[in-house]
Amino acid sequence: MNANPYQRIGFGYSRHRRPDPRIAEQINQALGAAETVINVGAGTGSYEPRNRQVTAVEPSMVMMRQRPPGSAPVIQGYAESLPFPDKSFDAAMAILTVHHWTDAAAGLAQLRRVSGRQIVLTWDPAVTARFWLVEEYLPEIAETDAQLTSLDVVQTWFRRDGARVSVVPMPVAADCTDGFLGAYWRRPHCYLDHQARAAISALANLDQHLVERAMRRLEADLANGCWHERHRELLDADTLDLGYRLVTADSLTRVDQPDASRIAAVRRPPPKRTCRPGQDTTSTGTGDSRADH
Repeated sequence: MNANPYQRIGFGYSRHRRPDPRIAEQINQALGAAETVINVGAGTGSYEPRNRQVTAVEPSMVMMRQRPPGSAPVIQGYAESLPFPDKSFDAAMAILTVHHWTDAAAGLAQLRRVSGRQIVLTWDPAVTARFWLVEEYLPEIAETDAQLTSLDVVQTWFRRDGARVSVVPMPVAADCTDGFLGAYWRRPHCYLDHQARAAISALANLDQHLVERAMRRLEADLANGCWHERHRELLDADTLDLGYRLVTADSLTRVDQPDASRIAAVRRPPPKRTCRPGQDTTSTGTGDSRADH
């Protein structure tokens, strides 16, 4: 039914995509009092809470084989056709997976059918497009994002289905251990590692000639100091808002809500400095603030 990309690119995924404890805590808060949880698009088992009864669903055998010992029981299946009776679980979680589904509406409907609360981690493309890696080196990511299921589709679908919906930012820590697209915002050299890039679907699914060319430019900008000149404000930041959003959907009855007061303060990407990507700062002291693509 669904040509899951991780059947092709998922090898070695678990080495670079280790759960980040701050993200795990925010997801745990959103799950509220749920005792039984279904994790859809579960991958290698990241963010499955140990203190709840979890059932995992994952389409890719490549990913399933990388689940660590002691992980929740997993079945091979697809979001669009979950093999469980109605309201089998207190909550459903779908973490950075909805954009891979063949039919997002069908998958979201299945989450609503089998659970009382739904937790979806997705992203806001308008914010992600301003991330320096996207804006300055790989704008093709933003072009691809525009065609994928993300925040607007998820929250709009839930609301139309009669759910009460909350959306909270998921700030990314500077030392984030989960190597998704925005994880290395303050460690740009990590993007030069082809194995790290292979664990990021947004990069692995792009034309690799484009990616390699962009990485050569990034490597040059790191060597000549241009990247640090443009992004010196980031070097002192602890977290950054790169557009990741945690969506919680409930029936219109009283339910536990995540404690927004405990969510870390969010810092958005600052304006860029004027050094142009690829420009040698030893020859000129100024540059154009536009990205050179």
